[in-house]
Amino acid sequence: MAEERDVSPAADRAAQAAIEEWRRRIDLIDAQLMGLLNSRSACAVEIGKIKRTVGLPVYSPDREAWILDRVARENPGPLDNTAIRRVFERIIDESRRLERIASEEDAKSKRRE
Repeated sequence: MAEERDVSPAADRAAQAAIEEWRRRIDLIDAQLMGLLNSRSACAVEIGKIKRTVGLPVYSPDREAWILDRVARENPGPLDNTAIRRVFERIIDESRRLERIASEEDAKSKRRE
């Protein structure tokens, strides 16, 4: 049998207010995440510059594996380790893309000189 729900207008308003409050919290967290991701990306671009200077490749599989292992090991949840790894794989992938773009732009500017 299906459970009966209290769908009175007051209950509905209370539920909507609670949802809106949680959404406001998510919006604040999203803003923090955006700032942190952009800071992390700026670090990756700087690392890419150093790598180019010393002739290292953009792709560092050992470093990436270390990061993925660390985030899975330190994950407090509720996201499971598979989800955390996927999120960080995407972050790392985008960082690598930024390093490549910066490298291409650097090469173009050197050809113009």
